[in-house]
Amino acid sequence: MSLLDDQPLPPPEAPLVNPADLPGWVRFEDARLLVIDKPGWLVVHPSKNGPWSSLAGAVREGLGLQTIRLMYRLDRETSGVIILAKDEATGSRLQKAIGKRLIGKAYVAILEGELTEPVAVDQALGPDPTANVTVKQRVVPSGSEGAQESRTIFHPLIARGGYTLVGVELLTGRKHQIRAHAEWLGRRVVGDKLYGPDPTLYLEFAEHGWTARHSALLSLTRQALHCAAIDLRPAHMDYLLTAPWPADLARFAERKMALPTTEAQALIDAFVARTFAAPSRPE
Repeated sequence: MSLLDDQPLPPPEAPLVNPADLPGWVRFEDARLLVIDKPGWLVVHPSKNGPWSSLAGAVREGLGLQTIRLMYRLDRETSGVIILAKDEATGSRLQKAIGKRLIGKAYVAILEGELTEPVAVDQALGPDPTANVTVKQRVVPSGSEGAQESRTIFHPLIARGGYTLVGVELLTGRKHQIRAHAEWLGRRVVGDKLYGPDPTLYLEFAEHGWTARHSALLSLTRQALHCAAIDLRPAHMDYLLTAPWPADLARFAERKMALPTTEAQALIDAFVARTFAAPSRPE
């Protein structure tokens, strides 16, 4: 029996961006910045399938912005706040701030299992040589070849029905950090094809789309990870940029956790407020 209930299955290939939808994804825009709420099925960088197959291409085509600079990337299956700079000066300023870890990021995720107390994970990450996918990371001994110091704090917002809605505070920014640390904790991100119950699901999806094995092993068609807020104020830009709890994750939480969307959003808003209200942030 599928764990997906009556949710529609994803197509073999991600759809192209509907130009009519693009304006609704814009969360903020001024002369310097464009802020997009990226859906959890869309790649960020241009792909071989044309401009409407990626966020960068769609922004150029649909919004007429040729000079844009992505400040960071989100994985295809991670939704939420993406910031694009409209000019080189703003892009350079933000890139330097990101390099100095001045930019605050708050993520939310749904994890398998129930956490009742905050958990700080201070475990180095590096390539996973046992995986059949070169991008996969894992916890490795600190100081070993390729190891990068990595720190994540998981803040449980509510645990119910065998799952936990967590706010995630990133104190470093490593590849797949949240997902790899969640796997190490034994509390995987729901729907994760690479760090979930079987990493071969990742390649299988890339080659064949959603299969019967995905339905049997995963309870969501994409990883339940969302970038809820980005704080540019430590970089002396007066912006706290947010993206609302997305509809697909809200639907899952309502069905599996009996968590109404309004309650989830209130918990997320409170987490964001607490995270960015601190007088000083760890280096």
